[in-house]
Amino acid sequence: MVGKLEWGPAGERPELLADPVAAAIGGVPGAEVAEIDPELADTAAFCERYDVPLDASANCVVVAAKRGGEVTYAACMILATGRADVNGVVRKRLGARKASFAPMAEATALTGMEYGGITPVGLPEGWPILVDEAVAAAPQAVIGSGLRKSKILLPGKALAGLPSAEVIALAL
Repeated sequence: MVGKLEWGPAGERPELLADPVAAAIGGVPGAEVAEIDPELADTAAFCERYDVPLDASANCVVVAAKRGGEVTYAACMILATGRADVNGVVRKRLGARKASFAPMAEATALTGMEYGGITPVGLPEGWPILVDEAVAAAPQAVIGSGLRKSKILLPGKALAGLPSAEVIALAL
């Protein structure tokens, strides 16, 4: 297992998952969950406290892509050691004139998840999930659970297998 955490089957601990995540986690093979201090949910603090390497932690960012008055939302999965190329790769992939990180209030309202815990598991149907190649290739990745009080551990290939997921070169 990864880090100094007590991992257990995610499907058996729904209280550690946001409602949309709990509803979707059964379709994700190998998903484990662990409780953490919610004050340490942000990546750098989490990795330091729980001895999780940055290259085993993947962040989910919600992007709002705009074209002709229409807004499309997408999730991008990137290792904590990288940054998503939102204005280049993501904007072009979504066919948008402009792409930016979605405002916190918008991201949490649309996903039903807490800021700092947003995850691609359980996102609204039809949202593209752009998974960086390095995340998809990771033997295990620590991601959000929809709540700040826990984290999910799963194989990178499980992220690549989510509905609407596409593996691309996403990092700058």
